[in-house]
Amino acid sequence: MAGPLIELRGLRREFPSGSQTLTVLKDVDLTINAGEMVAIVGASGSGKSTLLNILGCLDRPTAGSYRIMGKETSALEPDELAQLRREHFGFIFQRYHLLPDLTAVGNVEVPAVYAGTPRAARRERVLALLDRLGMSDRTDHRPGQLSGGQQQRVSIARALVNGGEVVLADEPTGALDRQSGAEVLRILEELHADGHTVIIVTHDMGVAEHAQRIIEISDGEIVADRPGRGAGLAAGKALEHGGGVQASALGAAMDRFAEAFRMAVLAMGAHKLRTFLTMLGIIIGIASVVSVVALGEGSRQRILQEISAIGTNTLDIMPGRGFGDRNAGRINTLVIADADALAAQPYVDSVTPMVSSSVVLRYGNVASNGQVRGVGAQYFRVRGTQAAAGSFFGEEAVRGLTQDVVIDENTRNTLFTDPAIDPIGQVILVGSLPARVIGVAQKQASGFGGGGDTLTVHLPYTTVMHRILGSNTLRSITVRVGDDTPMDVAEKEVTRFLTQRHGSTDFFIVNTDEIRATITNTTAVLTMLIASIAVISLVVGGIGVMNIMLVSVTERTREIGVRMAVGARQSDILQQFLIEAVLVCLIGGVAGILLALGIGAGFSAFGAGARLVFSPWSIVLAFACSTLIGVVFGFLPARSAARLDPVEALVRE
Repeated sequence: MAGPLIELRGLRREFPSGSQTLTVLKDVDLTINAGEMVAIVGASGSGKSTLLNILGCLDRPTAGSYRIMGKETSALEPDELAQLRREHFGFIFQRYHLLPDLTAVGNVEVPAVYAGTPRAARRERVLALLDRLGMSDRTDHRPGQLSGGQQQRVSIARALVNGGEVVLADEPTGALDRQSGAEVLRILEELHADGHTVIIVTHDMGVAEHAQRIIEISDGEIVADRPGRGAGLAAGKALEHGGGVQASALGAAMDRFAEAFRMAVLAMGAHKLRTFLTMLGIIIGIASVVSVVALGEGSRQRILQEISAIGTNTLDIMPGRGFGDRNAGRINTLVIADADALAAQPYVDSVTPMVSSSVVLRYGNVASNGQVRGVGAQYFRVRGTQAAAGSFFGEEAVRGLTQDVVIDENTRNTLFTDPAIDPIGQVILVGSLPARVIGVAQKQASGFGGGGDTLTVHLPYTTVMHRILGSNTLRSITVRVGDDTPMDVAEKEVTRFLTQRHGSTDFFIVNTDEIRATITNTTAVLTMLIASIAVISLVVGGIGVMNIMLVSVTERTREIGVRMAVGARQSDILQQFLIEAVLVCLIGGVAGILLALGIGAGFSAFGAGARLVFSPWSIVLAFACSTLIGVVFGFLPARSAARLDPVEALVRE
C-alpha cells in the first residue's frame, strides 16, 4: 500500500467544560504504517483513549487532519465513517462490550451482518474464528455465562470477523487476570504476525513493551516515540482489503432487518411487564375504537330493520300543510278515489287507504282502550306485516264491509287472558261493533300508524268509515313504492299527481326513506363523535409508546454505541428501534381487536340490547392505526438513538 495507513497532522480535540474549553489533544502529529504493532501509553487523563477513539472514527477531531488510507475523515458523513469501522477496523474493548442477549456466535457475527456477508459464509467464518481462539465449546453461551478471558476472546473474534485490517485494543488486559491477560497479548502478537495493524492503548508499560513502537502521550501531547521489545519481530505482509463474500443488496438488507427484528423481540422479552404496560394504552384505544364502530354499525342495522318493519319504501300522505296543522281536520279532499288512482301509477307497488279512531275493545268481561284502524287489503303488504296466527282479510272483505278483524299481539294478550282460548274465530266488540277475529298480526316496531304498547285492531276501511265513523274522508293514504323507483322521484311524482287532482297542495308527505337517512346520519355522527373520543386514548397510548421507547434508548445507549463501533449505519439503529415501537403497537392492536371481539361476544351471550357488528374494514383500519402509531410515535426515539455520537454512547452507562 502506497503511503502511510494512518496520518495525523496538527490534530486537536477540545471539549467544553462549563464556561471554559478543555484541550485533551494538542496538535498531535502521528504516522502509522500498515502491519505495525503500536502501543500508545500514558497516565489516566493523558488523552490516549481520546486519540484511539479518533483513530477508530468513533470521535471527530476539533481541528487538524486525520487521513486513513489517504481519505480525509473530516469530509466523511456518519454512514461513511461507519463503513470504515465496518470494513477496516476491529475494536477490542477493556469491558468487552458484548451484547448480553446474544450468544457468542451472535455477538461475533454482528459486524458481518452489517457488512452484508451471506448467512452461510458468515456463520462458517464465525465458527472458525471462535475455534481458533479456543471457544468452540462456548459458541452457544451468552456473555453472562463466560469468564472475563472468554468474553475478551469473543470480543477479539468480533474484531476480526470482517477482516480487521486495523485492530484497535483499548486496555485489552485491564479487566483480566495475569494468565488471561498474557493469553490476549499472545493472540494480539499472532494477529500482528498475520499482517494486521495492531494499535494498543494501555497504561501498563509491561503490555506496551510487546509492541514494535511505543508512543508516550502526556497532557495531550506525544512526548516520545520509541521502539518496543517487539521491534525485532517480523510482521506478516500487511493485509489488503478484499471485501470478502458479499450478499446481494436485497439479501443484505433482509439480513439487517432480521437482526433488527431479533433484537427488538429480545428487548421486548427482557422487559415483559414494561412492554405490556406500554401496550395497554394501545389495547384500550384499539378496543374502544373497534367496539364503538361495531356498536354504531349494529345500531344502524337495527334502526334500519325497525324502519323496515314499519314499512319499507313507503310514502304516507296526510291532509294539511304538516304535522300540527290546525286546519287539517277541515280538509276532506283526501278520498278513496285518490288511493285508487295512485294504485294505477307505474311506480307504485301497493296502496292502502287509512282511517282510525280511538275505541273501547271488549271481550267477555275484559275491556281496554285501543285504536281501530280501517285499512285496505294491501295494507299488510305495504307495512310488511306478517301473521302470527290466522290470516288477513282481502278485497272481498273490503267491498263487502265485513266485520272481520285482525288484532295485534298486544290486543290478544290483553283481551284473551286465558291461554287456553284461541282468539281466532272469537267475537270482540270494537266500540259497539261486533267483529270476528280472523288473524293476529305479529308485533312491529313502533312508528307511524301504531305499534308500541297500544292495542290496535284492523278492519276493512269501508267498514270503519260507514259503520263506526260515518265519514268519507281518509286520515291518510300509504303508498309502497316499487323497488326500481328512487324514493325522491316517487315523492315528486305523487306530489305532482295529487296536486293536479286536488287543484292545490292540501296534503303533505312523510317519506320513510328520509327518516331512515336522518336517523342513520345521526347514528353515524354519534358514532364518529364517540370514536373520536376513543381515538384520544390511542393518542395517549402512542405518547406512552414514545416515552417508553425514549427510556429504552437511554437504557440501551451502550448497546447502540457498540453497534455503531462495529459498523452499524444510522439507518440500522433507526430501523431496530422503529421495529420495536411498531411491534409493540401491532401486538397491542391485535390484542385490542381480540378484546373488542370478546366484548361483542359478551354482548351476544348475555342478551344485551345492543349488538356489535364488526366489519373487515374496521379491523384493517385498526391494524393501520397500530402501525401508524408505532411509526409516528416511535420515530422520534428511534431517530434520537440513530443520531447518538458513538463515543459518547459507549462510555455512557
